[in-house]
Amino acid sequence: MKPIIPTTFSLAFLAAISLAVGGCGESGSGDQHAGAADTHTHADGSVHDDHAADAPMDAEEHEHDEVALEPTLIGDMTVELSQGHGAVKAGQESHLVVKLPYNDNGATIVRAWIGIEDRTLSFVGRADYAPAHNDYDVHAMAPNPLPENVMWWIEIEKPDGSKIVGSAKPILE
Repeated sequence: MKPIIPTTFSLAFLAAISLAVGGCGESGSGDQHAGAADTHTHADGSVHDDHAADAPMDAEEHEHDEVALEPTLIGDMTVELSQGHGAVKAGQESHLVVKLPYNDNGATIVRAWIGIEDRTLSFVGRADYAPAHNDYDVHAMAPNPLPENVMWWIEIEKPDGSKIVGSAKPILE
């Protein structure tokens, strides 16, 4: 005789698996998204419009209290960076805006993480292209505890498949 699993258990189990697997599409971000052109809430409680290509943002929506970081050399190109959501804190989400020195309409893949180069204990976020600003927005969770000499690490995968990695000093508490 086959054991019978209660329906409520099965439904709760399936719902939990769906949430764990489905997520919101931003690796490790902790964000709750309502839809492609709706607003979403970050792990820190801030709410703003999504960065969908069909829903251009105005400058005020995009900035999220962003602070310019020192431009950094990644490969042979100088990349402009801004950090949002305040100082990087252990176990908290941070926001990085990456401005490449060329425009490829989002064909480049940009990833970033907070920590050390080998990504140990880091959550890597994949950036969304913001066409209204020709830049990339990435959200990443900082490891807890923060390692010594913590950095923002940025991986740029060009359309030809080549990858380059560089780092920048984050704003810390």
